[in-house]
Amino acid sequence: MPLPSDPLRKLGFLTIGLFDQDNPGRGHESTLDIIELGERLGFDSAWVRHRHLQYGISSPVAVLAAASQRTRRIELGTAVIPVGWENPLRLAEDLATVDILSAGRLNPGVSVGPPMHYEQVKHALYPDTADAEDFGYERVERLLDFVRGKSATDFSGVEGFEVFSDRVQPHSPGLGRRMWYGGGSLRSAQWAGEHGMNFLTSSVVKAEESEDFAEVQLSHVRAFRAHHPDGDRARVSQGLVVIPTDSASPEQRAKYEEYARKRMPRTATPQGPARMMFAPDLVGTSDQIAERLYSHVAFQEIDEVAFALPFTFDHDDYVQILTDIATRLGPALGWHPSA
Repeated sequence: MPLPSDPLRKLGFLTIGLFDQDNPGRGHESTLDIIELGERLGFDSAWVRHRHLQYGISSPVAVLAAASQRTRRIELGTAVIPVGWENPLRLAEDLATVDILSAGRLNPGVSVGPPMHYEQVKHALYPDTADAEDFGYERVERLLDFVRGKSATDFSGVEGFEVFSDRVQPHSPGLGRRMWYGGGSLRSAQWAGEHGMNFLTSSVVKAEESEDFAEVQLSHVRAFRAHHPDGDRARVSQGLVVIPTDSASPEQRAKYEEYARKRMPRTATPQGPARMMFAPDLVGTSDQIAERLYSHVAFQEIDEVAFALPFTFDHDDYVQILTDIATRLGPALGWHPSA
C-alpha cells in the first residue's frame, strides 16, 4: 500500500459531455458548469472525452477554449483526441491557440488508430485520400514536431505586407511538455516513453501478458517509465471510474449500483479479438473506494489521477460525485485541494 508520506499529488476528473440532439446547448453548458465546479472544489485538472458523429463532445478544443475563459487555475485536458480524424498541422495550431488563451493550462491527450467505423465514414472524411492515410504513430510524431516548434515549411519572411513563419503559430513553448498519449498496450506505453510524452492510463487495457487488470496496467506504467528520458519521474495519470456515495441520496445509490452491476460482466474476462480488459467501476463510500485503490498495484505507482465520470448520469449526480471526490475521497488518498 502507498504510505501516508506518498500522498496523491494531482486530482482530476474526466467527463464525456453528453447532450440531447434536440437541445445540444444545454449539454455543453452542463459540461462547462461542471468544469467551473471542479475549479471551485480545488481539482487540479478537468478532462473531456472526444466523440465523433455521436451525442458527445466532438470538438473538445473548442469546448476547452470556452472553459479557459470561465476558469483561471484548473488544468484542461483531452482524453483523448483520436488523431486519425485530424490534420496534425491544423490540430497543432488549435492546441497552441487554446494553450495561449488558457495561460499554459492545456494538457492535450491523443491516441492513434483508424477512425471508428472507418469504412462507413472514410468517404466523408478523406474522399480523395482514404486508402492512403496513415493512422499509425507517425501521425502523432508529426503533431509533436509541430507543437514543439519544428519547421512546417521551408518558406518564411515578408511577402508584401504579410509576415510568414516557418513553424506553427502561435508557438506555446511549454505545450510540448504537456502532451499526453492515451494507451492501453505495452507497445503504446513504450512508444509514449520513447517520445517524451506523458502517459494516460484508463479503465481499459489489452490483456497481453496477464488477465489481471491491475497487473497489466502496472506493466504498462513500468514499461513507459523504463523508456522515458525522465525515468521514474515521468508523468502517468490513472483514469478509473469511481463513484463515491457518501452524500448520495438513496435513489442515487441505487442507480449507481445498478449501473456498475450491468457493466460488471465485461470485467471478468478479456473481450473481443483485441482481448480488451475493463476495470470494475468503484462504487461505495470514499473510505471503501480508497481502500480498494490502495490495494491496486498500478495505483501504488502513480501520484496523479483523472477519475472518469460515468457516461449517462444527470448533472446533479455529477455535482454530488465530484463534491464527494474533492471533499472526501481525495483527502482519504492524501490529496489537498488547490487554492
